Amino acid sequence: MTEPTGPLAVATRYFEALAAKDFPTVASLFAEDVVWHQPGAHRFSGTHRGSAAVGQLIGGMMTASEGTFELSVIGPLMVNGAVVAVPIHFSGKREDATMGQDGVDLLRVEGDRIAEVWLFSTDPESEDAFWGAA
Repeated sequence: MTEPTGPLAVATRYFEALAAKDFPTVASLFAEDVVWHQPGAHRFSGTHRGSAAVGQLIGGMMTASEGTFELSVIGPLMVNGAVVAVPIHFSGKREDATMGQDGVDLLRVEGDRIAEVWLFSTDPESEDAFWGAA
């Protein structure tokens, strides 16, 4: 099997690093001016601009989930030019709350960096409840 190239290679490295909780590698894959679209009506929702803001977002989610937030790829990565669609499953636990659901992450890749991210989840209401009020 050949190694992925272009946007597919970047997305593959990103999801492998996320699964391993290798956050320095995750951070290295974001463009300095990355734009992250976090859906929902919870404390992490909204548009986050810049690699520092996205790093704070991911760190905040790890803290809020007491380090339990996990994300795994559950299907093939699909490429359309510079955009990669990835079916995922994500979960987390905190205090007496748990969350687990499927979703789709869309990554727009420029060169060898992720320039923009859109996230979709199958149960936005339970995701909102897990992360807490905005």
